[in-house]
Amino acid sequence: MSADVTVTDPAPASPGGDGNGPAGSLLRLMLDGLRRNMRQYGMLIALGLIVVLFAVWTDGDLLLPRNVSNLVLQNSYILILAIGMMLVIIAGHIDLSVGSLTAFTGAFAAVLTVQHGAPWPLALVLCLLVGAAAGSVQGYLIAYLGIPSFIVTLAGMLLFRGMTEILLKGQTLGPFPDGLQKLGNGFLPEAGPDTNYHNLTLLLGLVLIAAVVRQEVRDRRRHREFALEVAPTRLFLLKLTALVAAVLVLTLLLASYKGAPIVLIILGALVAGYGYLMRNAVFGRHIYAIGGNLPAAKLSGVKDRKVTFLVFLNMGVLAALAGLVVAARLNAASPKAGVNFELEAIASAFIGGASMSGGVGTVLGAIIGGLVLGVLNNGMNLLSVGTDWQQVIKGLALLVAVGFDVWNKRRSGA
Repeated sequence: MSADVTVTDPAPASPGGDGNGPAGSLLRLMLDGLRRNMRQYGMLIALGLIVVLFAVWTDGDLLLPRNVSNLVLQNSYILILAIGMMLVIIAGHIDLSVGSLTAFTGAFAAVLTVQHGAPWPLALVLCLLVGAAAGSVQGYLIAYLGIPSFIVTLAGMLLFRGMTEILLKGQTLGPFPDGLQKLGNGFLPEAGPDTNYHNLTLLLGLVLIAAVVRQEVRDRRRHREFALEVAPTRLFLLKLTALVAAVLVLTLLLASYKGAPIVLIILGALVAGYGYLMRNAVFGRHIYAIGGNLPAAKLSGVKDRKVTFLVFLNMGVLAALAGLVVAARLNAASPKAGVNFELEAIASAFIGGASMSGGVGTVLGAIIGGLVLGVLNNGMNLLSVGTDWQQVIKGLALLVAVGFDVWNKRRSGA
């Protein structure tokens, strides 16, 4: 995935002035690019700084292969929810029910597989259908009856939490079948000769690197075809090198442990699919349109009610998938599962660049926001920071992100 960069070549420095030479010129380009694309790159740079700081503070423990693998597994369900929540927020709405719906679908899966012995693939499909039904009901109330999303999803939060208690009778239910457990804890199988690395993960990493390079070059070429401004060549190559290096490091870390988690493959497919949907599909442009300017979208022929309905239906499906992942990881369904998941997902979206007024945000931004929170959680746990201070720090991070959105709008005159 790529972020559009609208940076023009700066005027050359005067002879004898500060910053002459290749290094000074590249620095000016970087600073100019960052200034013009602060919303897109600000949190990405922040994520990098947070990783470096905690890697230093934990004496490298943060970047141990096992910890990186656990970081992916521990935050996968929040990242899944963050993708759906980003779409909801871009459309100008909010969903407070996803944490409770996550718990309910996990409980439903446990009842089907543990109590009634249903095959786990059937239970998975039924749970996704339950999530779709829940999202459809909420979407209908919001889109076609005009009830505010805050009220509808607040009611849904209470409703699904109560139904979870009823379904589980206040008890934890498990364990799950092995096949379902792999959804939350499994890794790709070993393949090929012994290389001291997980070969399949290495192969996937190389494919991902090739895909990243191809997408970046393709986007740059398309911008030139449409006479749009593009980043100077040196800045583009620097960005491409950083992306390739990040993917390569992650690949080597995962490949030196047990390989890529199965849920990471699912998450990667979601990021690619939803990224394409929001960048290239008509439906994605309609989501941006109704969130950015609803009256104008209606005049342009956008079926705002249908789009809103489908956005909440999609959120229900992703909440159900997250519920299956977290239940599989815990190997049990609990009445207390999913507590505060909706807040984590909302915070991930806002930290990742979503706007309070809608119409702004990217799928990659949601992932970056979720990773910021995930690295903060993991790093503070490694440093034995108390949960009280962890909540304070995460609250400040959210406040800074929203404050930055307000400042950026005022600066740009929006």
